[in-house]
Amino acid sequence: MTGIGRNPILTGMMNIGEAAAASGVSAKMIRYYEKVTLIAPAGRSAAGYRRYGEMDVQTLRFLKRARNLGFSVQQMRDLLALWRDESRSKPEVQRLALSHAAALEAKAREIAEMSAALRSLAHACETSDRPGCPIIEELADPSAFIPSEALA
Repeated sequence: MTGIGRNPILTGMMNIGEAAAASGVSAKMIRYYEKVTLIAPAGRSAAGYRRYGEMDVQTLRFLKRARNLGFSVQQMRDLLALWRDESRSKPEVQRLALSHAAALEAKAREIAEMSAALRSLAHACETSDRPGCPIIEELADPSAFIPSEALA
């Protein structure tokens, strides 16, 4: 039962489930963000429940968008600091975004190379009448080159 005193819109405070629904960030991720100090520990109600305000929800939405763009926890920390700094440098924000875009493009190239190698091996497996499997043989060959980045 929700009375006027418990309505998060009217009180301005929400429990973790309400903050999760309002921000689109799961309660589990909210607790994780607290653990890694991306967000400050929530205030607590008299009963010990976490309580979040509108600014907390805005921060969670910001983090969700940054995470959806693939930013790391440290990059999200840097972005949060820049977001909160009203005297931030636009070139600094741009540098961080472009650096991340370049890293994503490099990762996309690595994935494309791995995909091409796997397709080539699979094609060799289809056309071969030998009892061995080129895919398994390549994976078992200690001299075969597999980029270390692909193993991470």
